[in-house]
Amino acid sequence: MVDKGKTNKVKNTKKTNIDLISVPSLLNLYNSEIIPKMIKEFNYVNVMEVPEIISISLNIGLGDAKTNSKNLESAINELSLISGQKPVVTYARKDISNFKIRKGWPVGCKVTLRSKKMYEFFDRLISIALPRTRDFRGLSFKSFDGRGNYNFGIKEQIIFTEIDYDKIQTIQGMNITIVTSSKTDDEAYSLLKMFGFPLREKPLKDKKEAA
Repeated sequence: MVDKGKTNKVKNTKKTNIDLISVPSLLNLYNSEIIPKMIKEFNYVNVMEVPEIISISLNIGLGDAKTNSKNLESAINELSLISGQKPVVTYARKDISNFKIRKGWPVGCKVTLRSKKMYEFFDRLISIALPRTRDFRGLSFKSFDGRGNYNFGIKEQIIFTEIDYDKIQTIQGMNITIVTSSKTDDEAYSLLKMFGFPLREKPLKDKKEAA
């Protein structure tokens, strides 16, 4: 007769091992190293005060999405490969006469990543994609929005290894937004730097003003 207690114990052990293996490396880094460093740097009283990355959004804008369905379909497929998640089509909220766009027309696609997929994408972005950018010298520290969120653009989607250069319709860029729970840009700057995000160093004047 099989002991149900032992069977459940074996199943739980296997599940625990799988969970440990599947935890993204950057999430492990955040829990083990970044939280203590942030507490020390900003003198947080409670560990719950430590900011974290909430989501990462990728957006591709297409001016000819209405008339060029192949270009829109290609952008959706490429964003799916890059993010590992199916994007949604974005539509114009109002008429824009200068661009000959009417309200309700498709103007691009976007995807928002959270949890494990977010950390996995962030890891690939830092270690593989951004270093492949032509003449890359780091990202500007001035691209924060004043509320701890960071926005930047990528000119060519081919920096991502998931994209096959021979199969793309056209070279196109995208906008990436990293949303954090930071209350200030200084906290967000330190948080992203600790993850290894390639932000340029702030000048000494800015550091003194921030202090």
